[in-house]
Amino acid sequence: MGLYENLTVEHDGDTVRITMNRPERRNALSEGHLRELLDAFETAGRSDATGIVLAAEGKAFSAGHDFADVSSRDLAGVRDLLKLCTKVMNTIQEVPQVVIARVQAIATAAGCQLVATCDLAVAAESAGFALPGGKGGWFCHTPAVPVARNVGRKRLMELALTGDAIDAATAADWGLVNYAVPDAELDRAVEDLLARATRGSRFGKGVGKQTLYAQLDRPEADAYAIAVEVMASLSQSPGAREGMASFLEKRPAVWTD
Repeated sequence: MGLYENLTVEHDGDTVRITMNRPERRNALSEGHLRELLDAFETAGRSDATGIVLAAEGKAFSAGHDFADVSSRDLAGVRDLLKLCTKVMNTIQEVPQVVIARVQAIATAAGCQLVATCDLAVAAESAGFALPGGKGGWFCHTPAVPVARNVGRKRLMELALTGDAIDAATAADWGLVNYAVPDAELDRAVEDLLARATRGSRFGKGVGKQTLYAQLDRPEADAYAIAVEVMASLSQSPGAREGMASFLEKRPAVWTD
């Protein structure tokens, strides 16, 4: 897609930084914005990067769906928009790179969905999170899907039914983000977590991430069936061989991928 209207994309060594940059619209997820996110993640996924940072500019990480876009659509049009949004969320979890959300401000509705969908998330203490549909007219049905898988039933129900925002410290306690840090330390905390999460074999990490998502929420026997076959197969990969050899030979590993 090349240049974007709603995003900026930067390549910084092994990291791709995707920054939502429509602050005047609070980074609302219009169709155009979603299509650019999809293209940016698909492009980053095909690259040799090891990590992707999803960030935002302005006073909101993302306010969720753009009501100006939604209100102009009929039923089929809204269904198509929600399917596009779901494709973006699925792509974030399908790419082999570690994806970390850098949350500098409020993330509401589908913006909160984005945070919950990312593999990891770090929030500034001034950030907040909400599923506001519960106190409005359009309930947050799709944003609740990944949020539920982060925070559990009772906390999901509180978020979804009240529509009230929680602060970053509560989000960390509930499991919606990994860490809540002072605003001035946000970038350093993101870099630290990303560095720790991307070390090792790139190929092994990518398969590992995708296998975790494949087995999560499945019955235990099904989850083991998936995990056993993948783990057995990956024992033959160059990364696994090198990892075991370096341990046995008491030397630093040399990763070729």
